[in-house]
Amino acid sequence: MSEQQGDWSVERAATVLANAEADRTDRGPITDEWPGLDLDTAYQVQDEILRRKLDAGEHIVGVKLGLTSRAKQQRMGIDSPLTGWLTDGMVLPAGVPLATGELIHPRVEPEIVFVLGERLSGPAVTAARAMEAVSHVYAGLEVIDSRYTDFRFKLPDVVADNASSARFVIGSVARKPDELDLALEACLLEVDGEVVDSATGAAVQGHPAEALALAANALAERGLALEAGWLVLTGGMTDAVFTRPGGSVGAHFTNLGSLLIGCE
Repeated sequence: MSEQQGDWSVERAATVLANAEADRTDRGPITDEWPGLDLDTAYQVQDEILRRKLDAGEHIVGVKLGLTSRAKQQRMGIDSPLTGWLTDGMVLPAGVPLATGELIHPRVEPEIVFVLGERLSGPAVTAARAMEAVSHVYAGLEVIDSRYTDFRFKLPDVVADNASSARFVIGSVARKPDELDLALEACLLEVDGEVVDSATGAAVQGHPAEALALAANALAERGLALEAGWLVLTGGMTDAVFTRPGGSVGAHFTNLGSLLIGCE
């Protein structure tokens, strides 16, 4: 598929999404107006948005996965997750409130987070090989914030929008991967102090290592790799919950500690 159709192009789509993020305004899916937008072109849009962030002084700190639950994949008609970029501009330091006014309609989901001790490059990375590259495991909360109205989008839309990235916070408990059974690592998600959902690591592709391997292999198709020192957010363990000023979202893990985001 050509990267340009009618008056749409990679550059225009990147500008539209970047402006929506900066202005905190949502819009309809780009595919409504650019039905020829395919996944390869959508990743070009994502990379162009990243290039602009880097030019503005941000730095890559890792990668996130989206649509890692099999139920979500079935709804979107795909068989593997999508990837997005993490920059230092998305980091929410522990204890710092989430400024909801800086975002459009933020939602929060709990994640298992890997820190890579070595470069991980596909293709043909297995879950076992992926885990060999992990130095530490953390709990995390990701704040997603689609630039599309009501989170309505097709797969190329959300890929172009960097997988609805916004903010993330990492817990303070670091564990070695061989100290954990990540498929059984459980999490309770609470909103305003009330438990609203629960899950285990098995909700993420059956095991978070499978998601990590898929990320490495997907990046390899674009000539990229996961670099040593990078964070990898492996995908939401539960459905994301909406935030509100004055509220809070917390997650309590079996072995990875607890973390909380207060909202203002």
